[in-house]
Amino acid sequence: MGAGYRTAAIALYLGIAAPALAHHAFSAEFDANKPIQLRGTVAKVEWINPHTWIHIDVKEPNGTITRWMIEGGTPNTLLRRGLTRASLPEGTEILVDGYRAKNGTNRANGRDLTFADGRRLFMGSSGIGAPPDGRDPTGK
Repeated sequence: MGAGYRTAAIALYLGIAAPALAHHAFSAEFDANKPIQLRGTVAKVEWINPHTWIHIDVKEPNGTITRWMIEGGTPNTLLRRGLTRASLPEGTEILVDGYRAKNGTNRANGRDLTFADGRRLFMGSSGIGAPPDGRDPTGK
């Protein structure tokens, strides 16, 4: 086997493995037993695979602002559910129900996104370890 062939094989393997490594199971990062509800304004939305990220500014009881990163399903999944790039302009007030990151950072996996007018969107991604019905980790 020539060096060029080995190099091409390694590049192909890394090209296939990298996206697989980037995607994770829900239970690897988030705790189904730690639901969280966050009300804030949209600061930024990232439409990147394998998950969308909605960054929101949440006003704390003491008046300070905390930025949270909310993970959603793939951009294609959210588009099919009716969320577009124009749906969440900066400054939009939203309520997010989700699950906290296991590492204690200001990150969460979003379950439901509710707009100020009451419209509701399921934004959660299904995955290994995610609550079966999206709410109760025991499936009851």
